[in-house]
Amino acid sequence: MSLSLVLATAALLAAEPTPLPPGHPTIPPGTQASPTTGAAANGALPAGHPTIPAGTQASPTMGAGANGALPQGHPAVDGNRLPPSAEELMMQLDSSEGLREREKTFEIALSLGKLYYANGRNAEALAYLGQAQAKSDGVRALFLASRKKLGKTPVATAEAANCGFTPGQALDAMEAVAQARAKAGDTAGAAACARAALAPALEVDVVRGNALYLQGDSANALKAYARALEVDPRQEEALYGHSSLLFETQGENLQALKSAREGFDALVTANPESQRAPMARELSQRIEETLKAGGRKKWLASRAADRQVRLSQSPAQAAALPPDAPRPLTPEMVDAVKNTERTPELEAGLAKLVDEGEEHLAHGRYQEALANYTRVVPFQPENGRAKAGMAWALVGLGRPMGARVWSVALQSDAGAVETLGDTLLAKGDAKGAKALWEKMTQDAPDYPNKASLQAKLSR
Repeated sequence: MSLSLVLATAALLAAEPTPLPPGHPTIPPGTQASPTTGAAANGALPAGHPTIPAGTQASPTMGAGANGALPQGHPAVDGNRLPPSAEELMMQLDSSEGLREREKTFEIALSLGKLYYANGRNAEALAYLGQAQAKSDGVRALFLASRKKLGKTPVATAEAANCGFTPGQALDAMEAVAQARAKAGDTAGAAACARAALAPALEVDVVRGNALYLQGDSANALKAYARALEVDPRQEEALYGHSSLLFETQGENLQALKSAREGFDALVTANPESQRAPMARELSQRIEETLKAGGRKKWLASRAADRQVRLSQSPAQAAALPPDAPRPLTPEMVDAVKNTERTPELEAGLAKLVDEGEEHLAHGRYQEALANYTRVVPFQPENGRAKAGMAWALVGLGRPMGARVWSVALQSDAGAVETLGDTLLAKGDAKGAKALWEKMTQDAPDYPNKASLQAKLSR
């Protein structure tokens, strides 16, 4: 339990009766501090308190309270008494009648929300966090409106805008400064001061998102994270929560998956040394694989099929294959491919994989290209473009099987191989195109269109 949280909660509980130190005179209900009674160094004493002689100094031998030594004649206070535990605080809060309905500052509502959230009581946490959010709505609206007016002009820092904020300053006080700037026509200053005031409000959104997720409300959890990101697109916790939840709940929505990957990438870019960065990188890569597969179900199916292939191989076979080599198809996989319905969506997806494979080849990304083609050929074994691309990828990787696949591609559709060279040239890979045509000239001496190859090589 942090000290600030304890103090904030204690402030809220100040209206509740609290026990006096042992031996302290009883104070009648409703008694106010009396200005006519002898005053201690820190202010007036309540009615009924023992009079403290004028000029009395604090005694270092007396029990010390929270604010230091007590004056002579004050009942001793146990200086070793620890602050209340979280459990004790929760008991006090639960017994405080009308606590939820009572008017609170933003800071107290946030502290209560965090306290309940930390203790696994998410329903109560959401109630108080909702109150804190409502307190911040005004300055949030001001910030969004001011930022919109600024257009592409970056929002300055509070220091650069001379907002004059101090550490721990209350949100309503900071909002007043931002509102004053707006009324004075200082849009840039209003945006800067409002943005600084919203820093603790972003924490409200993130904790609300976490609590909503734990309550099983993923849709509103996403909205809570998005609310924080609307103000600060680089907010680490919101980026991680939003992207993780998109990946978890929108596995078949490719656009949502792209947004999740972009969120993880943004987190790594903005916070490369963060403890979350390694996991964000890993999840981004996993989403990329899921996107290439066409969704989570297909990705999981491909992983299951690959595992089945590995299990069907003998240890010697598995050891002989490179770790990233294409795996042979099992009879089960062949049957699965044969029984897959050839929908327009599937055909479009396969065509896209071929296009992407050629893009990878043109940029020397042979392994990525091979991964694309190995997903196409089982469904379209007669696709000359896919076979040509797979052959050239294996040649580029220097695989022993590359020569065999290259030979098959030339025998089955040499024209597609020549056309692949044209594609590489069109994509800016003149060196790759020339190398492909030269190898084709050597390995297919009887190619009917050999004159065309020679003409291309002589350019």
